[in-house]
Amino acid sequence: MNPAQISQKLRPRAAVERMHEYHPPLAGRDGLRLDFNENTLAPSPRVQAVLQRIAAESLTKYPERGHVERIAAKHFGLAPEAVLLTNGVDEAIHLICETYLEPDDEVIIVTPTFSMYALYAEVTGATVRTIQADATLQFPYQRVREAIHSGTRLIMLASPNNPTGSVIDSDMLLDLAAATPQAALLVDEAYYHFHGESVLNATSAVTNLFVARTFSKAYGLAGLRIGLLAGHPEAMRFVRKVSSPYNVNSIALECLPEALADEAYIEWYADQVHQGRIKAEQTLQQLHVPYWPSHANFILMKIGEKHSAFVNAMRGQGVLVRDRSKDPGCDGCVRITLGTVEHTRRGLAALENSLKEIAWQAEK
Repeated sequence: MNPAQISQKLRPRAAVERMHEYHPPLAGRDGLRLDFNENTLAPSPRVQAVLQRIAAESLTKYPERGHVERIAAKHFGLAPEAVLLTNGVDEAIHLICETYLEPDDEVIIVTPTFSMYALYAEVTGATVRTIQADATLQFPYQRVREAIHSGTRLIMLASPNNPTGSVIDSDMLLDLAAATPQAALLVDEAYYHFHGESVLNATSAVTNLFVARTFSKAYGLAGLRIGLLAGHPEAMRFVRKVSSPYNVNSIALECLPEALADEAYIEWYADQVHQGRIKAEQTLQQLHVPYWPSHANFILMKIGEKHSAFVNAMRGQGVLVRDRSKDPGCDGCVRITLGTVEHTRRGLAALENSLKEIAWQAEK
């Protein structure tokens, strides 16, 4: 190959070359899955009934999401034009970035947090400004407020946050939206059902506020890849222009109305997680394992230098947990998902056995 041919080689955009990659450790997930914050049991029985009766002919047609969006909007007390169903929260993040970011715009995120915020922002060519939480891993409101300037075009925050389980006061979120009228504020409420506080209803009045919800966690529909993005109708008009008309598959669209209707199941599952969280905190205290208080369906704990050995020992016990040591500010940390009371009990029993196996001692 001569120099002229090399110079003409197909290359991606510079932003794509520079962006980080995300490789979730999905392979070989055998055992009790307490690593990805999924529902550890199953979706609502009403959803299971839908899956059993779906007609084969429904798979031959392009999916139509409009009527299901109207059902979802009514369920959440929003106008139909304020709601867009998405291919999980990942697509919601991607659409916000594609709608509002130009190259060299600035995006603010607080770390540690969900990796996809930075990745989808980077691919647009925008500059990602990270604000690191302190050792408490609580939301650094004042530092975020001070970081805002005229070039800020997007702020992406999670409440409850992953992997810390910390939350952001609603008044703080609304203040940030008011302080940045030129920027979009995306609040990711994927773990809303395990906390209960939301700014979803504020989207009808706050024109630059967007809220993302997922049906992968409490609802147990992770495999169907369906989420929801809500915002002011005028702002959502532009986001909808960027979205594919067939982004959500027909099976997910058939299941979602029943998942929404079975509120008793969601309340039951959220209560199971709440009971498990209390028990997990008690157990960690008894074992002298440091952890951060959580408002989600997981707990982040500090194992220290033996974090890899602990994860492997847990796998040997038939329980999967997630090593978060590479997250900013999380050196030596491991996250464990909380599911049903029984699954949490099994996870905690494996945790105690694994700590003994690796001869773990609390750091002094």
